Amino acid sequence: MPVEIPEEFRKVASRGADWAAWLDGLPRLARDLLSEWDLRVDGASAYGNCSLVVPVRTADGAPAMLKVQFPHWEAETEHLALRIWDGNGAIRLLRADPRRFALLLERALPQDLMGLDAIEASEIIASLYKRLHVPAGPQFRTLSGESKRWAAELLELPASAPVPRRYVEQAASLARDFAADPETDGRLIHTDLHYFNVLAAEREPWLVIDPKPLSGDPHHEVAPLLWNRWEEIAGARDLRFALRQRFYAIVDAAGLDEDRARDWVIVRQMVNVKGAIADAGTDEVLPHDWLTRNISITKAIQD
Repeated sequence: MPVEIPEEFRKVASRGADWAAWLDGLPRLARDLLSEWDLRVDGASAYGNCSLVVPVRTADGAPAMLKVQFPHWEAETEHLALRIWDGNGAIRLLRADPRRFALLLERALPQDLMGLDAIEASEIIASLYKRLHVPAGPQFRTLSGESKRWAAELLELPASAPVPRRYVEQAASLARDFAADPETDGRLIHTDLHYFNVLAAEREPWLVIDPKPLSGDPHHEVAPLLWNRWEEIAGARDLRFALRQRFYAIVDAAGLDEDRARDWVIVRQMVNVKGAIADAGTDEVLPHDWLTRNISITKAIQD
């Protein structure tokens, strides 16, 4: 059974020549991996923002998932994080070819946390933090290094950018302080842990997938749980109360420092804004809904 490339995923070719070339070679790469690792296709392919995921069976008939990613730095050390976790709260890595950005993973169930109440789902994720936030080795990029870069790039935003300047300057100042703080590095953090990246499983009730790992600070993990499932917060009678309710549920369940977690939320929301403005460039329409979401979180988390 050949590997299917979903039609919707083929649209990544529009992201540039590198993406188009990678997509063009993806069928052959997938065939090579199936042959070399003695796998057979076991269902329809799925995809993420940067990866193709194919359900497979191993030589002994065990179910697994073949994940092939577009080469980018956030995926370079995913296999290392999964090896360190070794299935403890996270999906188990069965085999990896880092050079080809290919992973063979334990197969979970097709159910994420979106079906649960948002507070309950947030607390489930927060309860997994301590299992994941083990000491990180020197092979991982550091959050302090990223923070130093963010501080400089935030201040490069023009005064005309569609975001309150006080939030930009606040986030840049916090990022600069974090860059100099020894507590900013040292623990293995996922960095993109939210409701879609936790799946039900048979081995454990819930397993984390798709890390973009750094050596960092556990407090950095909170923000994605606020900007995801945003419609539930935005649709509440009191947006500020709904946002803070979720924030405190996460902080309490994880045993985090409230002030430090809040400061990281501010930094991450403004980094999102910076990225959206940079990605849009001068000839495209800005994603105003996304900008509004990040600015609203920054305001509500501290006012």
